[in-house]
Amino acid sequence: MKSSKINEYREMSVEQLQKELKELKNELFKLRFQHSLKGLDNPKSMTLVKKQIARVETVLTEKESN
Repeated sequence: MKSSKINEYREMSVEQLQKELKELKNELFKLRFQHSLKGLDNPKSMTLVKKQIARVETVLTEKESN
C-alpha cells in the first residue's frame, strides 16, 4: 500500500499535491476534534493520516528541489 500511494503522489502535479495536503490536514483536524469530544472507533486512523501527510510533504519537497 505504501509504495502504491507514494507512486500515486509522485505522478501528481504540485498543485494536486498541495490540494491533497490541504484535504489531509483538514481530515486530521476533524479526527482530532472527534477524538477529543467522544473518542474514535479507530484511533490508529490519526496515525495513518499523519503518515500520509508526511508522504505528500516528502514528494512536494522532492518536486520543488528539482
